Amino acid sequence: MFQFKPVEEQLAYIKKGSAEIIRESELRDKLAQSLKTGKPLIVKAGFDPTAPDLHLGHTVLIRKLKHFQDLGHTVVFLIGDFTGLIGDPTGRSATRKPLTREEIDQNAETYKAQVFKILDANKTVVDFNSRWFSKFTAEDFIRLAAKYTVSQILEREDFHKRFQEEKPIAIHELLYPLAQGYDSVTLQADVELGGTDQKFNLLVGRELQRSWGQPSQVVLTTPIIEGLDGVQKMSKSLGNAIGIAEAPQEMYGKLMSISDELMWKYYEFLTDMSLEEIARVKHQCATGEAHPMKVKQELAKRIVTDFHSAETAEKAAESWAGMFQKNETPEDLETVEIQFADVAGSGNGTTVKLEKLLHRSGLADSVTDGVRKIKQKAVRIGNEVKADSALLVESFPLNITVRVGRKIKRVLIHK
Repeated sequence: MFQFKPVEEQLAYIKKGSAEIIRESELRDKLAQSLKTGKPLIVKAGFDPTAPDLHLGHTVLIRKLKHFQDLGHTVVFLIGDFTGLIGDPTGRSATRKPLTREEIDQNAETYKAQVFKILDANKTVVDFNSRWFSKFTAEDFIRLAAKYTVSQILEREDFHKRFQEEKPIAIHELLYPLAQGYDSVTLQADVELGGTDQKFNLLVGRELQRSWGQPSQVVLTTPIIEGLDGVQKMSKSLGNAIGIAEAPQEMYGKLMSISDELMWKYYEFLTDMSLEEIARVKHQCATGEAHPMKVKQELAKRIVTDFHSAETAEKAAESWAGMFQKNETPEDLETVEIQFADVAGSGNGTTVKLEKLLHRSGLADSVTDGVRKIKQKAVRIGNEVKADSALLVESFPLNITVRVGRKIKRVLIHK
């Protein structure tokens, strides 16, 4: 039989990286009852498979599931293959286009493969909410909808804002929080996890459980972390994300590009290091006992190890050091030739718009993506970090080495 740790010790581990617990007293009581009976808590988190890949921002929540798993509790990784058909309206200013069943099924398989880089596959319960919703009748949905009023649903910030701005809200969107809440009823969840933007939906689950005569689940929210730019939340659409399926070298390089300030948040939310240990290392940096660069390298190696292996993390670190600390350039460097007219800046014809060059050379997905990479200070011309978009041309052809993260190309610009 698994030996549960004392309640306060469990609670301290659970609170690390948590934004809010509703209510902490209830969680303490549930942990005490679990310790007394030897019965693990049922801890649930739902993920709608609306995109094929997960990024490090998603893993803040998955890592918290792992912490419950480490403590001996039952983790349910719920794939919202039914609710994904609705499309989560959280944070949306317009109705989300529902995915097809084929897209959802494909993404769901990818999710399962990726989450087990953090969670223990042998201890994780993977479930799909189509298991119960596919059996729902029209009468069942009417009974579920009767549990909540329109005014209660419109208390949700994004719905309220759209209503005030007279923007459309589709009826099926209003059903989403109820469907998510009913998942907790079916699973009889003791705890549900979600990002801070999911708080309303998680609280609906508490109320629906009471309506079905069940004890209310504890709600635990995790913060939304910033991406590489340190400003906006991590998002692939914003070009500031680190995908957990990315190559080790790419992942390591991106992590080394973050600011020293953001590094500490990543340590707290993206690793299993204790707050006490993080505080100790932070103090060492402040007193000069440790160098921030070395500490960031350790962070990058920890995270790459989690999703690949210690060996590949070490190789990625050596490769990065060779390229960016020793300024080594690969011999077999790809060369791209570009016409000046295609990347020229405004003015007297002696400057190149760097974002255009990045796009033309294949180092950015678009001109807008190029602008983001420059702002993130992820672009180097030779060994110099470029903080602005203007690149002076002294003579033609211009022969430069351009680095963006792990990607390096030689660029020849002709008149």
